[in-house]
Amino acid sequence: MTSAVIHVHRGGPLVALVGNPNCGKTALFNRLTGSHQKVANYAGVTVERKEGRLLSAAGKALRLLDLPGAYSLHPRSPDEAVTVQVLRGQATGEKRPDLVVCVVDATNLRRNLRLVLAVRRLGLPCVIALNMVDLAEQRGLRIDEQALSRELGLPVVRTVAVRGDGAESLRALLDDAAVWRAAGAAAERPSGDAASDHDTVRALLQRLQLDDAVPHAASDRLDKLVLHPVAGPLLLGIVLFLVFQAVFAWAEAPMGWIEAGTAWMGTAVGGAMSEGWLRSLVVDGLVAGVGGVLVFLPQILILFFFILVLEESGYLPRAAFLLDRLMGSVGLSGRSFIPLLSSFACAIPGILAARTIADPRDRLVTILIAPLMTCSARLPVYALLIGAFIPRREVLGGVELQGLVLFGLYLAGIAGAMAVAWVLKHFTARGQVRTLMMELPAYHWPRLRNMAIGLKQRAVIFLRRVGGIILVLTVALWGLASFPAPPAGATGPAIEYSLAGTLGRGLAVLFEPIGFNWQISIALVPGLAAREVAVSALGTVYALAATAENAGETLAPIIAQRWSLATALSLLAWYVFAPQCLSTLATIKRETGGWRVPLITAAYLFALAYAAAFVTYRTALWLGAA
Repeated sequence: MTSAVIHVHRGGPLVALVGNPNCGKTALFNRLTGSHQKVANYAGVTVERKEGRLLSAAGKALRLLDLPGAYSLHPRSPDEAVTVQVLRGQATGEKRPDLVVCVVDATNLRRNLRLVLAVRRLGLPCVIALNMVDLAEQRGLRIDEQALSRELGLPVVRTVAVRGDGAESLRALLDDAAVWRAAGAAAERPSGDAASDHDTVRALLQRLQLDDAVPHAASDRLDKLVLHPVAGPLLLGIVLFLVFQAVFAWAEAPMGWIEAGTAWMGTAVGGAMSEGWLRSLVVDGLVAGVGGVLVFLPQILILFFFILVLEESGYLPRAAFLLDRLMGSVGLSGRSFIPLLSSFACAIPGILAARTIADPRDRLVTILIAPLMTCSARLPVYALLIGAFIPRREVLGGVELQGLVLFGLYLAGIAGAMAVAWVLKHFTARGQVRTLMMELPAYHWPRLRNMAIGLKQRAVIFLRRVGGIILVLTVALWGLASFPAPPAGATGPAIEYSLAGTLGRGLAVLFEPIGFNWQISIALVPGLAAREVAVSALGTVYALAATAENAGETLAPIIAQRWSLATALSLLAWYVFAPQCLSTLATIKRETGGWRVPLITAAYLFALAYAAAFVTYRTALWLGAA
């Protein structure tokens, strides 16, 4: 997964940001680099790698690396292992940092300073960014950064990353040549070890009169409600329900604008070109196919907006805590919640996030069930079918019926994942539940800057998929659906005589028991590369199959006329389970080191999808939804 591409100054000195999770490290990274950053993976592993370009106060170009959060240099998970490897100069394809900026949460010096001592022992030049000093002062903690600097023998800069305070001071410090030569002095300090760091930090805080922990009263008061055994899960359910309602309600206007723009472009381009295969390629292939997927960008961004709000506010760890008992009933712990929630955006980052789970068995089960979470790539298919077959009306006192159905589909994916995890609990050798221990950060208001960067990265990724793989597959499908030409005297649409038509009729034999016609069968093939391609494939197929009377119709009214409700429900059930994303399977292969697990994943998901679609279709027919 890659965000905005930039030309990073590869030859400049390398500065690494190091810190505990939730210390504000990524916020500082965003503040220092702005949009000049890229996201990729470290060589040979699936741990996310974030690098950006930083300019010092004097204009010196530096490479800034945001290392995965770590509590110590004794790694317990793959992401912590990468942090240690980079700091020791052992990471493949990456040199050892020239300078380390240790980002320290000023509200929790006792835990954060232990990591600083461990990094200092490596002999690297170090600078401390004392972050969140505003929150510390609100709790009555007055930290003398100069005294702290003398105690540690390292430069200390006060920062409030979310507001940008201290960023310029940090940039200016990076122009000080003495900072870059501090390795020798650091190496001369007592070596110590991890066991003695706790005593060292405790003595240091006593000398600075900072050894009394100060609770965050506001967060504690909120947690009485949020973590209540009855009110907490109810509140979580309401939050998730409102998110899915907003996905439809808020996106209606911008989706209408995109649909109108796509229709205008198709008409304008078609009117400017003469009849022929090139006009068909542009209008029926490119405009109809790509436009049919692009229309769902507002819904995807709205979904990501809410996920970022929950993450930025500090609510996600609370949700993991609330769901720990439920996760434990199926053999997992609450740590699996955040990777699974990430999978609602895309299964790939969800699978990567599972690297934070230390237990190998729990990590593998989380990877296996992550594709069952309803990712944003399913959203175009869901939105198309719900919009075509579910009427827009309010039920239950103002609740949108369409949003209610979408919420039900998400619940179906969750229920399927929990059922699979329950089965694995009883058939794996080590199904015991681990005790959940995790940090609950203080609540804080989401920062618009960080959310804007996150939404921009998601939009760029989606648009690249539209302009890359979706565009290529749409053109390829147009070619299969347009050639060979129909024979002389043919009376049906040309697509019925094409390679795609022949392939579709062959696949329809396999899918006929679950109600799929040959058009759906064709769309499932390019949909293997990416789920949302199925929508553009259907748009291309029906555009090429259109008659002169209905050539201007959009896809939703066409399928509403030609499909039964039973077929639509069957296709929805299919998409709840089907593993139609080769990128996800490839990520599972890289994460698990072989083909065994991805092949097992594909097999069981296809079996679940076919069974669910069969039961749904036959039940719908029995109830009269023909």
